[in-house]
Amino acid sequence: MKIFLHGLESSSRGAKAAFLQDLYPDMLIPDFKGSLAERMVSLHAILAGQKNIILIGSSFGGLMATIFAMENYEAVIRIVLLAPALNFPEFSDYTLQRIDIPTWMIIGRNDTVTPADKVVSAARKIFTTLYYDEVDDDHLLARTFRELDWKTMLAE
Repeated sequence: MKIFLHGLESSSRGAKAAFLQDLYPDMLIPDFKGSLAERMVSLHAILAGQKNIILIGSSFGGLMATIFAMENYEAVIRIVLLAPALNFPEFSDYTLQRIDIPTWMIIGRNDTVTPADKVVSAARKIFTTLYYDEVDDDHLLARTFRELDWKTMLAE
């Protein structure tokens, strides 16, 4: 099961969500509102009892995907993080642990919201199998996300 987790101020109707829905019509793309805690309660309810989950998280959704994987390691088989908000203060409340789940992380070189110099070091502490790519883009990855190797990143 594939699920896309949008960013803090985005929704299921954003550009990335629409693109992914076209590529993978069965992908879950729910809307999230509220604080991180409220969003995590919603995410846990949506994925309760599911296995073989592939998480795709953009920005704040990448933070949510990381936390969900930490809390539900056995249910997640793959993670794709698009400019994940691992540098946000909300993440400091979570105990970092190592996760051995194949994880792809894409960050724009010109990202000022989740800059690579802050996010990559955190990701390397968490993900033992991390495939990292820095692209010529900004935080939204608007110029490059369509060109990413989705087939490889989302292979089951």
